[in-house]
Amino acid sequence: MVIDTFSNRLQKAMNLKNMKQVDLVEKTNIDKSLISNYLKGKYKAKQDNLYLLAKVLNVSEAWLMGYDVPMERNSEDILNKIGAIPISDIDVTNIPLLGTVKAGYDYLAQENIIDYISFKVDGNDKENYYALNVVGDSMTPLFNNGDTVIVHKQDDFENGDNCVVLINGEEATIKKVYKGNTGIELKAVNPYYPPRVFSIEDIKDLPVKIIGVVEKSIRNFKSK
Repeated sequence: MVIDTFSNRLQKAMNLKNMKQVDLVEKTNIDKSLISNYLKGKYKAKQDNLYLLAKVLNVSEAWLMGYDVPMERNSEDILNKIGAIPISDIDVTNIPLLGTVKAGYDYLAQENIIDYISFKVDGNDKENYYALNVVGDSMTPLFNNGDTVIVHKQDDFENGDNCVVLINGEEATIKKVYKGNTGIELKAVNPYYPPRVFSIEDIKDLPVKIIGVVEKSIRNFKSK
């Protein structure tokens, strides 16, 4: 049973461990503004960041989320016995999870970031990765509503790639994209949605921009 808020428990744990916000930033590598929003009660930490905070503060994740359970962290021995690898022991990078993506400004700017995801990124350009939550069912069953996709920021692609496309400065859409001599075609996986074709003139005038290619996806079973 939940008897307290995440923000209250986080503040209480920090007080008991004599830690300040700057200490959490240094020890968890979680962005300062995100921890500030946690403490203000604007957001609750997602699983990866929750683990990092609980480990640094030496409290249980369930207690930190406000549940009526002991504060002490006693799951390490169990995890070790079953061979689980803590996220903090994996070479991961905190990549930004964006709210909406619009034209006219840097969509990776701080004001567009709603959270961070700890994720193992291949390659050396870690700063060019971001995450988006899938909205709608046009890409079902490949990507379901509520899933999170990991995107590499780029404007080039191969035919059939799952791309993040920005159309007319509105929120981004995820579609399979095919290019030809006369323009590009955006195709949904769900056959209910017809393909959309944009000419070379449309691409320039609307505009239509490729702003990333989906590399991986995370299925969110809790949204089912």
